[in-house]
Amino acid sequence: MSETAQFQAPSVEPYWWSDAKPSPRPPFTLPKAVDVAIVGAGYTGLSAALVLARSGRSVLVLDAEDPGWGASTRNGGQASGDVKSEFVELIENFGLTFAKDLFAEGNRAREHLSRLIDDEGIDCDLRWCGRFNAASSAKDYDALGRETEALNKHLGLDAEMVPREAQHQEIGSDHYFGGQVRPDVGGLHPALFHKGLLDSVENAGASIASNARVTAIETERDRFTVTTALGPLSARDVLVATNGYTGPVTPWLRRRIIPIQSQIIATEELPSETMDRLMPKRRMFLDTHRLHNYFRPSADGSRLLFGGRAGATQKDPRRSGAHLFRQVTTVFPELASTAISHSWSGLTGYTFDKFPHVGVQDGIHFATGFCGQGVVWGPYLGHVAALRLLGEQTADTATCLFDGRAFPSRPLYYGKPWFLPAVINWYGLLDRLRL
Repeated sequence: MSETAQFQAPSVEPYWWSDAKPSPRPPFTLPKAVDVAIVGAGYTGLSAALVLARSGRSVLVLDAEDPGWGASTRNGGQASGDVKSEFVELIENFGLTFAKDLFAEGNRAREHLSRLIDDEGIDCDLRWCGRFNAASSAKDYDALGRETEALNKHLGLDAEMVPREAQHQEIGSDHYFGGQVRPDVGGLHPALFHKGLLDSVENAGASIASNARVTAIETERDRFTVTTALGPLSARDVLVATNGYTGPVTPWLRRRIIPIQSQIIATEELPSETMDRLMPKRRMFLDTHRLHNYFRPSADGSRLLFGGRAGATQKDPRRSGAHLFRQVTTVFPELASTAISHSWSGLTGYTFDKFPHVGVQDGIHFATGFCGQGVVWGPYLGHVAALRLLGEQTADTATCLFDGRAFPSRPLYYGKPWFLPAVINWYGLLDRLRL
C-alpha cells in the first residue's frame, strides 16, 4: 500500500474521540456575575473548577470550542510528571537539592492524578505500566546510563538499563541502541479522563459554556469584566488555563508560551501476535531524538499510536501524518503495509525555561506551560492554582516549585513562534545524522 493511499482515507479526528468525543454543553443564559471565571475547559481549568465549586464559589468555565476540543483529548495519554530537563542536567544547572525537590513534586503530581481518578470514579484505563526510553544512538545510550545511575542513587527509582542485544524484551525493533526502563510512568485514555472530570465538575455545580470565546478581560475596581462570544459578565477572580491555545486576550502570557504542534497517527487494528512482538510489555515509549517520537499501545492493546514533531509545520493532519508514518516504518519496518485509521494534531504549550508555571499577573491567575507533559501537570497545577486563589495553604501549595517562579520571555517574541521551522529543520537534520 502506498503512503498516498494510506493517507487519503484516515479520519482527522483523534482516535480517542471514538470513545468520548467532545460535545457542546446545553445552552444557558450567561450569568451577570460569578465568583470565578475560568478560561479553558481542559484538564487544568476543570481541575481548578472542581476545587473552587466544592469550596462554595460560583464558577463559570468558558471554552472557545466544545470542552475538551483541544490538547486534553488530543494528547498521547502518557503520564510522567517529568519536565523537559533530565535529572543530571537539573543537578548541573540548579543543584542536587532543587533536582530532588522537583522530582518529589512530580511524584506528588502523579499521586494527585491517581487520587483524582479514584476519588471521582473515572474509568479511563490508567495503568502505571512503565516507560521504555529508547536510545537513538550509542551516545544517547551512554547518557541514559548516567541518568539512570543518578536517578537510582539519589531517588531510589529502580530504573533499569536494557542493552541493545536485549531490547526485544521491551520493543520489537532493531532501530534503537538499547534504552532505559522508567517504572514510575504510566498511561491513560485522555478523552475518557476528560469526560469523567467534566462530569464531576458539572455535578459539583460549576457551569460550563461551549463556544464562548473570551475576547477581552478588563479590570474594573475590584472585579473583572470578561467579554465573551455569548456576552459580557463580571467576575471577582479570573483564572486562565489555555496553555498551547493562549491567545491575544492575555498578551503577557502569550509572550511566554510557545505553541508547538504535535501530531499522532493510529494504525488499524493489529493482530495480537503483532502487538505482542512490537510492544511485549505494553509500556509507554519515548525516544531520545531531538524531535522525539512518543508511542504506545491503544488502551485496549489493539493498535499502535505514534506521535511526534515530524511534520510539525504542516497544517493538514494527513500530510503531517505522512511524515510520522515514515518515522513509524523506520522504527517498525513490518508495518510498511499497515493502514492508518486516524491522523490528528493539537497544540502543546512550551516555555523558554522548560518549566510549567503557576502565578498571578495583573490580578489574573494562571497555570500553564506544561511542555508536552500536561496529563500529569495540568490537573495538579490547576488544583494548586485554585487553592492559591482561595488563599488556602496545603502541602501542595507550600512546596510548589512552579508557583511564582520568574516566567521568562524573549525579545521580539509576541506569541507566534517564527523561529520554529528553522529549529525543526535543524533538529531533524541532527537526528538523521544521529548527532
